[in-house]
Amino acid sequence: MSTVEVMAEATVDASAEQVFEVLTDWERHAEWMPFTRAQGGHEVGASLEGWTGVGPLGFLDTMVITEWRPGRRVAVRHTGRLVQGDAWFEMGPIPGGGSSIIWAERLDLPLGPLGKAGWVVAGPLFRRFMKIGLHRLARLVAG
Repeated sequence: MSTVEVMAEATVDASAEQVFEVLTDWERHAEWMPFTRAQGGHEVGASLEGWTGVGPLGFLDTMVITEWRPGRRVAVRHTGRLVQGDAWFEMGPIPGGGSSIIWAERLDLPLGPLGKAGWVVAGPLFRRFMKIGLHRLARLVAG
């Protein structure tokens, strides 16, 4: 199985605590992440479910929260059939005000060599959606 890592970051005109609050309000996920909605818990060991797609075309991404540090970091383990691996969001204050947010994913690609070849196309697209999502989150939190 091939493992890939992808990361995106943004700055936000709001505190790390405010970012964390909106980020982990899973029902609001669709407000900032394109084509994705989510629901789930708010503590280590809690389950999360994300649906990515358009209408009935898409996939379910099941996760378990592995780290929960309010105002600083939330991490999950992807446990689905299609998406497996780890992801985390980390935020912190920046000098002069506001905060930074980093979104990182370490994914185990499915389908062996075919999955690795597909990542050549899907990887840049996935990274672009991550960046779009973080910028939309920044605008949403800064209000």
